[in-house]
Amino acid sequence: MNLIELSLLLAAAFVAGLIDAVVGGGGLIQVPALFSVLPQAAPASIFGTNKLASIFGTASAAVRYARRIDVPWRLVLPAAISGLLCGYLGAMAVSMLPRDWLRPLILALLVAVTAYTWFHKDFGARDGIPRLRRGDAAWAGLLGGVLGFYDGFFGPGTGSFLVFAFVRLFGMDFLRASASAKIINAGSNLAALLYFGTQGHVLWWQGGVMALFNIAGALVGANLALARGAGFVRKAFLLVASLLILKFAFDIFGAPLALN
Repeated sequence: MNLIELSLLLAAAFVAGLIDAVVGGGGLIQVPALFSVLPQAAPASIFGTNKLASIFGTASAAVRYARRIDVPWRLVLPAAISGLLCGYLGAMAVSMLPRDWLRPLILALLVAVTAYTWFHKDFGARDGIPRLRRGDAAWAGLLGGVLGFYDGFFGPGTGSFLVFAFVRLFGMDFLRASASAKIINAGSNLAALLYFGTQGHVLWWQGGVMALFNIAGALVGANLALARGAGFVRKAFLLVASLLILKFAFDIFGAPLALN
């Protein structure tokens, strides 16, 4: 790896950390950069290295948010615990199940989520401290488990889905939902990293150096979100979700045409 390639990875890690801290979706930048710079690496090693690079940024953003935001821990803790457990199972399933069948489903969900957010202008824009109802903690645990498994198994869009779900299901504003999502995401990232690491699917020095820049980007992103509030996070959510839609649409429809 030459200096230019290393610089590309570090820049990608910084920007990915920034975006991920605001609303999720940093993998949109970091994973393609890793594939580009390390074309000979196995896909599992790319995903494992991405987890190593991103977990520190996600964790630092989660700590930053937790110090400034009133996090609804009675919802977040069960979701984080189930996300941790199911994230490990999802990473184990990578080698057992085909992942391509997920792309059309995720594309449809992303379109629905983005359209809903776009047409409901006040959705997640007002300050929202959730009032817990009976069964909400169990629903949060189920949500964390499902999306934690998805994060370990596939990954792209996990943070965005978590943010949307916390706004829609529990009445949070986008800023508080993003803070909650970071905590859960840190758990599922850790679980996936544990699995990939024990299987020898992590490029430790590349991922370690990228982690430093991911942390820097995450702190900048968290400070931006805290300073500008829920409205800024909502706009970032719409942008990242739109980019995810384009990526999945290209993977499904564009790539086969390019091969022909």
